[in-house]
Amino acid sequence: MKRGFTLIELAVTLLVISVAVGISAPSIARGLDALRTRAEAAGVATFLRAAREQAITHSRSYEVRVKAEEGVIELRTGDAVRSTRRMASGVHIAADPPSAPVVTFLPKGVTSGGRLRVEMPGRRGYLITLDALTGRVSTQRLEL
Repeated sequence: MKRGFTLIELAVTLLVISVAVGISAPSIARGLDALRTRAEAAGVATFLRAAREQAITHSRSYEVRVKAEEGVIELRTGDAVRSTRRMASGVHIAADPPSAPVVTFLPKGVTSGGRLRVEMPGRRGYLITLDALTGRVSTQRLEL
């Protein structure tokens, strides 16, 4: 009676495993990209909510400025930069439309309104909308 496996059986097993890994690896990478984009969109929405809270708490206007080329958003009051947030590698942010890269939060909680797009080119993205009357920040998934 023989014990163990033959070399052929081991080779076939390794072949099956390598094919399975090869097939699943791209979908895992896409899933990680989608997760990274979703996390960045949630982070930007949190940054905007914090800006509104600061405007109400300190009774002064605050601006959030989108620097799409640099992948950065800044929280400013006057000429002073209070806080910045940089996007993760490969994730882009842009004002929608691009001609409106500044969102102003006023002391009463209202905002100038606007929309920001957070996306990974060729993949899923998110649209962040700021309601001008209520200052509410909402996030909606976009299918690209």
